[in-house]
Parts: sequence; structure tokens; C-alpha cells
Amino acid sequence: EIRAHYQTHILNAKTKTINRQTTGSYSYLHQTANQHPLPSHQCKSLFIFRRDSMFLPKSETANAEIRAAEKARREGYSRIEVWVNEAIQAEIRRGVTVSVQEVVCGDPDCAPIDTAIAILFPSGGRGMLGIPLESKDVSKEALLDVFPTHQVLAAWARGEDAEWPPLDDDDDDQDEGQRPRLRFGIGKRVVCRVGPDPVTGWAPGRVIQLWYREPTWPANSWAPYKIELEDGRNIFAPGDVDQIIREV
Repeated sequence: EIRAHYQTHILNAKTKTINRQTTGSYSYLHQTANQHPLPSHQCKSLFIFRRDSMFLPKSETANAEIRAAEKARREGYSRIEVWVNEAIQAEIRRGVTVSVQEVVCGDPDCAPIDTAIAILFPSGGRGMLGIPLESKDVSKEALLDVFPTHQVLAAWARGEDAEWPPLDDDDDDQDEGQRPRLRFGIGKRVVCRVGPDPVTGWAPGRVIQLWYREPTWPANSWAPYKIELEDGRNIFAPGDVDQIIREV
């Protein structure tokens, strides 16, 4: 097995992970390899936010409200992308890709909709953070409150793993039955993010294990899926989100 959070998302089953402050570190995808010890990551499974569609025609007022909500969401995404780029040190900012998406949290104790922010460096280093607000409500101050430190960003820029947010060792262990429900089962055909290009950076495969972990990982740290790619590589998906793994 070889190893390739985006901001990192190894599912840490013991934490409340997406809490009122952050979603944790979510890398787009990590390839497994025992020779590279993995830092602990707090994260939680998320579900991509989609609006239900109605079969009956909507009134003009309803359509106008939908258009206004979508416009506010897109404007929020754009503001956040600008703020993230401004917050990254100038010397490592070149070539950085920032992706913003609203997600639905599967935990009834957290905000119903979070804004997830992925940061991908040209080196392949990546990380993720989250804010328990809709994108239109995110302020620059709220973003900076949960933004990774310069040391963490510099590590990602070098292509290294770096834990964000820091693991709280005082958290109680979480039983398997308390883990969030995953979208895909064993044997499911999926495509996984394996590179920075939004079109060519995906590879097909199938889920071969749920709640995967490696011996070198901290206690109660898990990845939602282990995947066997069609080219024979085994990788793990550090988060249950469409930016990392999706149905074929």
C-alpha cells in the first residue's frame, strides 16, 4: 500500500469533531503507507447539501426566493475564498486552490448546515476546516477564529501531513455504534479524489473496508473508507463528503 485533510479528514470517532468551532482537518484523499506515520485528525462524516426538488411547478415568488438564496450562497463562497487566500502567507500562496461548499452535518448536536473549506497546495498537501454557519453568514472574523496556524499551512505547502485542529486527548472513547452513518457500503463503486485537478484528479474504485485505521494512528482515529482503485492501489478516504469520494 502506498500513501499519496485536503485539509485532512481522518474520521476521529471519539471526538464530537464537527463542533461549534470547526470541522477539523479534512484532506481530499490520503494514500495509505505505514512508513509515513499519520497525525491525528478530528473530523466527522458530512453530507453534501442539496435542495429537494418539487414535482409541482413553483410560483414565481418561490422561484425568486430560490434564486436569491442561491445568489447569497455563491456570494458567500466568493467572499470566503478571497479571505482564505488573504490569510495564507504570501510566500506559499501561489497556486493554492480553495474550494468552499455547504454541507449538512449528520450529528444532531451540531449546526444543521456547516461551511466546509478545502485548501489544496500545488505540492499535493491539503487540509480542510469548517465553520458551523451557512456561507452567507460567515464573517471574516469567524473564519480567522478557526483558521490553521502558519506552521500548519507551511507543512501542507510542503506536502506534509499536519494535524488541524489539534486533537483533544481528554475526549472519551466513542463506541462503534455511535459513529455517524456512512453513505456507502462495502463493495460500492465510487470515484475518489487523488489529485488537485478538478477534472482529471479522480480515480474509480470500490469500497473494501469501513472505518479503516492504521496501527500508527492515534487511538480512536479512523478513516470512513478504504478503497481499492482500479489501478491496484489501496487508499483511504479521510472524509465522507463529495469533494473526496462520490458515487459512480
